[in-house]
Amino acid sequence: MKWLLRMSLREARLPFAQARLPALIAATARSEIELEDCGSIGLDNTDYNDQSAFDNANNHFVAPVDGTYLFGATLLYKVNASTSARIGGWLVLNGTTEIRGYLGEISATHVSLATAIWLQTMVPLTGGDTVELQGYFRVADGYFTAGHTSFWGCKVG
Repeated sequence: MKWLLRMSLREARLPFAQARLPALIAATARSEIELEDCGSIGLDNTDYNDQSAFDNANNHFVAPVDGTYLFGATLLYKVNASTSARIGGWLVLNGTTEIRGYLGEISATHVSLATAIWLQTMVPLTGGDTVELQGYFRVADGYFTAGHTSFWGCKVG
């Protein structure tokens, strides 16, 4: 009988018991960032947007409720004129604050359509907070590759 009680308590805490957690998967069709410039990466293809949490018009995720969220991104490099470009990316909270633990740069010589940055972090958000993917190039300009540069996230607690 003890095992039945333990099993019931475990089942009550499983995440699948939570209905409709907000989630998104978005990708870019094409985004070019100029030399030593940084900015929002245009994510114009939304593959999954539960609860309309990703705001396509403003290019950011909007937390519908308070909680802990998991975010990730892939930034795939495509050469413009030089493979000496340095690629970097991060997530920004409410348009101004870099999210801790979510910054990356590759400073070695790149291979077009093969060099990528993978970023991932968890962050507590309050309903209405926004999260945006930003990137930059330095030394030379380049492209964030269409269809392979993506941003994803979901509520986990």
